[in-house]
Amino acid sequence: MKLIPLPAFQDNYLWLLHDGRRAIVVDPGDAQPVLASLQRDRLQLDAILVTHHHPDHVGGVDALREATGAAVWGPARERIPPPFAGVAEGDVVNLLGLSFQVLDVPGHTAGHVAYWCREVDGRPLLFCGDTLFSAGCGRLFEGSPAQMLASLDKLAALPGDTQVCCTHEYTLSNLKFARAVEPGNVQLIQYQQRCEELRARDLPTLPSSIGQEREVNPFLRTRLPAVAQAARAHDAAAPPDEVGVFATLRHWKNQFK
Repeated sequence: MKLIPLPAFQDNYLWLLHDGRRAIVVDPGDAQPVLASLQRDRLQLDAILVTHHHPDHVGGVDALREATGAAVWGPARERIPPPFAGVAEGDVVNLLGLSFQVLDVPGHTAGHVAYWCREVDGRPLLFCGDTLFSAGCGRLFEGSPAQMLASLDKLAALPGDTQVCCTHEYTLSNLKFARAVEPGNVQLIQYQQRCEELRARDLPTLPSSIGQEREVNPFLRTRLPAVAQAARAHDAAAPPDEVGVFATLRHWKNQFK
């Protein structure tokens, strides 16, 4: 299987997974990069997976479905361009000989889902949309801090070698914030150096891995004393519980420059 991040807009990735003949695309906000890749590699698009309803994730669905006849799966509790098969926690989508487990991960949007496959060429694979980013997480447009923390906990519990395919190249800006939270985190410093080298060569920093994110992502590390202390140093009125720490970090990140 080949996993390809297709750049779109300013900083999106549309993920294409194919076996040399048939393909899946995830969160196609723009049809053109997908159609160009399909034509270049002579691929048939079998399926479209959608994680949530935002336009930069669904804008190309209708055009791709019309051009290729691909079937569409998306979150049952969100408005996805019809027709589509609605999915939720516990559902399984079988494509290209792979089984993708659906995970409910609300927070960024109310019905956001992720797709996890236990093995793709020897490693697990996660398509997580805008819930988990490398060294960051999505903004809370429709969900609560408690929901987002629970969603991130669910993803953080996946096997450490799971490839994390999120949909924005936000890694360097996220790492800048993570360094403000944990300036002494050696793994974070080393990861930032690697990612800066990749971007200097115009290469994606993604996919990351769950194991990597556990080491560097402040939003997966809210229960660590150093992270909680950083949140209280930023806002002395921050609630001391884990949800309060998470909410403080997310608010801090929203304003961080």
